[in-house]
Amino acid sequence: MIASLALWLALQASPPRVIDWPSLAPLPYRSEPQITPDMLAFVANEVVARKCPLAIGPGLTLSVDVAVLVDAQDNIRTTVPRAIQCASVEQYAAAMVAGAARGNLLPRMATSDQWYRATVTFTWPK
Repeated sequence: MIASLALWLALQASPPRVIDWPSLAPLPYRSEPQITPDMLAFVANEVVARKCPLAIGPGLTLSVDVAVLVDAQDNIRTTVPRAIQCASVEQYAAAMVAGAARGNLLPRMATSDQWYRATVTFTWPK
């Protein structure tokens, strides 16, 4: 029953079929989330293990945009990663954004659900 309800809620919060990424306002974090060395290692491992066609390594960056639906009470309803040809990294970035946003958003005047954009950037040291 709960799984069915969760699926129904997720479908109700679905983004438009085509997301106009540049038109989404940036997610209003109080403080920007920090990428740790363990996060970088996980992403690098996923790219290699899944044979994703992405360039990673010393001095390179990998960015993942994530659309975020925030309700009027500043709760995260859902996150939708932008495709980068590596599903596990896309889902990891979406989960990171959801976790980082909980209790970490600036006050908003929204009275209804609103979509935002967050970008997770993984930068490997030189």
